Parts: sequence; C-alpha cells; structure tokens
Amino acid sequence: MRADRVCRPAGGRLIVDGVTLAPRAGETLGLLGPNGSGKSTLLRLLSGVLAPSSGVVVLDGRPLPRIPRKAVARRLAAVEQHAETRTELTIREVVALGRIPHRRAWTPASAADAQAVAAALEATGLTAMADRSWHTLSGGERQRAQIARALAQEPGELLLDEPTNHLDIRYQIDLMELVAGLAVTTVIAVHDLNLAAMYCDRLLVLRDGRVVAEGTPGEVLTPSLIGEVYGVRAEVTEGPGHPVIRFLRGSRPHPPGVP
Repeated sequence: MRADRVCRPAGGRLIVDGVTLAPRAGETLGLLGPNGSGKSTLLRLLSGVLAPSSGVVVLDGRPLPRIPRKAVARRLAAVEQHAETRTELTIREVVALGRIPHRRAWTPASAADAQAVAAALEATGLTAMADRSWHTLSGGERQRAQIARALAQEPGELLLDEPTNHLDIRYQIDLMELVAGLAVTTVIAVHDLNLAAMYCDRLLVLRDGRVVAEGTPGEVLTPSLIGEVYGVRAEVTEGPGHPVIRFLRGSRPHPPGVP
C-alpha cells in the first residue's frame, strides 16, 4: 500500500495536503497530530471510503479505484472511531461480518469462517461475551468488537483510527500489544504519544493536513517537535528501547526568544 501526494478538501480548505505515505510490509506505522490535523481523513483515503481530489492510493501497484471492492475488502480492514447499528446483533454476529468478503452471496458460513471468528474473539478478550447484544456494550467494548471484526477479516493491511479511545489502561496496552504482534501492515492513528513510542515502528506526524516529520519514535518525538505540533512543553528521556515523554506543568512553550 502507498499513498502518493494525496489531497482532500473540505469546507474550503485542504484537510489532507499532498501527503505521501508508504508503510513497509509488516510494520506498525503510527499517525500522530492534534485534532483536525487530517489523520482520520487520511485513513479514509487509504481505505477507499474517500477518493483523493489529487494524488493516488495504490495497493500492489494498482490504483485503489481500479480494484474490485470485494478484492480490496479481502486485503484491507478498517476500524473507524465510531460504529453504530440499529440492528439487534450479538458480538459474535458483529465479528462474523468480517468474513463477508471471503464468501459468495447467500452462502453459509464455513468451518474456516467460524475458526476465524473464534480466533478474533479470543485475541480481543471477547469470547466470554460473544452472545451479548451489541446495544448493551460500553464504548470500549464496542471498540474491541470492531477490532475483532477487522481481525476476523484476516487482512494483509489494517487501518485503525484511534482504537484506544474509550479503553481503560489495561485494554489500551493489550490492544497495542496485539496490533504490534500481528503479521500485517498496520497504519494506526494514535493520540497517546507514549503508546505510539512503545508500539509503533515508525511515526508520521501531521499538522494542518501536511507531513511535518517522519521516522522512528526516537527520531520524531523530540521536545521541539512536540512543542511545535502540540503547543506543549515536554521532557523526552530514553526508556527501554523507546523514548518516554513527560509533559510539564505550565506546559505552553515560551515564544521564541523568551526564557
């Protein structure tokens, strides 16, 4: 998968402005940036939900619009921030939706489908809850169910839009451990800089729809970049294999030249 100089306007301005992104096979690439920086829109361009106004997204060297949607769905799974349904479904039924691209219309689920659903439920800690109604779930439980649905799809590429939202600390860490350990190429929008530093192989930082930095967490997450992009002061120290960010009180950085 690759995005080459993609743009997407909204409300009279470019939400994504000339972004090039080329995740390496099997890596976890983190998208960072403040609210409104273009992370969600970029993920929707990568998934084909939105079309770029210029530039191109390609999969295996072919422009995404030229690939049949079902073929794309067999390769690429996406989890957006919010998912709702009025249909009465159990968690198991929601997760089983991930198998639709692998079946012909009106054919029953196979043993392979059932095995993929069971594995996805197990991986996300939902096996014991599998028969609960979607409408009884908390926000965090719904998020985990949507991630399980994406895993049941058995994709080669996985796109996740702030999947740790609504999750408590334990499940945030469990989820990031799971994602980082998958043998798939993952692009994940993350708000928590420390989680990004711990679990992402590389980071791409957006501000106002443009790329302002790209590289390993150690290369990207510096006090100066955090101050420039997020408008806060931070200390960055070296942890066990990754940088550790500590935000400082009175955290707005001083203007240039002011001590």
